[in-house]
Amino acid sequence: MSMIDSRTQVLLIDDDPHLRQALSQTLDLAGLKVSSLADAHGVAAKIEHDWPGVVVSDIRMPGIDGLQLLQQLQAQDAELPVLLITGHGDVPLAVQAMRAGAYDFLEKPFASDDLLDSVRRALDVRRLVLDNRSLRMALADRHTLSARLVGQSPAMLRLREQIGALASINSDVLILGETGAGKEVVARALHDLSSRRNGPFVAINAGALAESVVESELFGHEQGAFTGASKRRIGKFEFANGGTLFLDEIESMSLDVQVKLLRLLQERVVERLGGNQQIALDIRVIAATKEDLRQAADQGRFRADLYYRLNVAPLRIPALRERGEDALLLFQHFAEAASSRHGLPERNLQPSQRAALLRHPWPGNVRELQNAAERFALGLELDLDLQANVAPVPELDSGSNSGLNAQVEAFERSLISAELGRTHGSLRSLAEALGVPRKTLHDKLRKHGLSFADIGGSSPDNLD
Repeated sequence: MSMIDSRTQVLLIDDDPHLRQALSQTLDLAGLKVSSLADAHGVAAKIEHDWPGVVVSDIRMPGIDGLQLLQQLQAQDAELPVLLITGHGDVPLAVQAMRAGAYDFLEKPFASDDLLDSVRRALDVRRLVLDNRSLRMALADRHTLSARLVGQSPAMLRLREQIGALASINSDVLILGETGAGKEVVARALHDLSSRRNGPFVAINAGALAESVVESELFGHEQGAFTGASKRRIGKFEFANGGTLFLDEIESMSLDVQVKLLRLLQERVVERLGGNQQIALDIRVIAATKEDLRQAADQGRFRADLYYRLNVAPLRIPALRERGEDALLLFQHFAEAASSRHGLPERNLQPSQRAALLRHPWPGNVRELQNAAERFALGLELDLDLQANVAPVPELDSGSNSGLNAQVEAFERSLISAELGRTHGSLRSLAEALGVPRKTLHDKLRKHGLSFADIGGSSPDNLD
């Protein structure tokens, strides 16, 4: 046994095989998931810090006794409930152990109901402890979201709020976003902020799997299920048990596979190919797509029932072109990280380069920007198409404030013009993209002689 199963609620340790069997049956008949061991050797190392169960152990055992086990478990997790089984002569030891942190002790012979009552109370205490831990960790981790999902645009602020809200619930999530927008980053954040953080995070790109192997990869297969199936294979869903499965490019799955996925999501069971056994799953599924699944369903390319099953908690990642000056923040973040990684001095962006970054449409989104920042950090020039069509910025006239003012004015006009060219369509959306009040933006549009009329948008005189 490499690790105590996360589904185990009671770990029973007693060297008396008859008593161990009787107590195991009592716990099992009460609906509790129990694992039993004949000795305590190596037990502490096999229990994870946030294991959700309790330990029931005899005191008198060869090798490591119950008191030594208590000390080891207390050193690892002082809030893990440990119940000790004692003989009549061990009661003083048990009292001493409770002072040291044991949850309870049961003196032989004891009634089954006494054992069940103590175990259930201990499980309630353990559940409360873990809930409090999760809450504290979630509150702390939410502050790190800004480091994972860099940006101060209204769209990114909303996204971080939504992730914080969805992380704590167990609902499946559908992430919508263009290629390179950061769908896996969001999925990992949801997993790491959830109570499943200690379980596996399994990511699979459905679009990268050949049609001939996709079912085997996802659902697994039994030996002999098909030609070449020389041994049993555990599928990704089963492998993710107790954690999160991230399924990217779900729109690329065949209709046959979609049927099986729908059943899995509804019943939380999986059958390996060639097998008859239904395997219960405790997983959270986070699916992602770059397509409009509703439109795909209307066209018959995606099952409508699966779309509605997935669309319970949709989470949209804004494209980089919708995030205003986040492009500059992200570029600086990635360039600094690359400089540090390669041991190179940091480079400063010139005003014309900053304007170019804001004006570029970023069809590859954050992934494209990260590659550009990496090249910049290595001392390479930005791509020529990145610098095209950027209004020249006047050179600074040394000794004259007018040169500085002209440069600031030209840079401001260039930034607003770049966003205006992305056809936001209304003053409100343009103001949100630039992160300024609508009244301020209205005044600046007049000041620089810019207008929505050229792109067919609403009038800048309309402050809504």
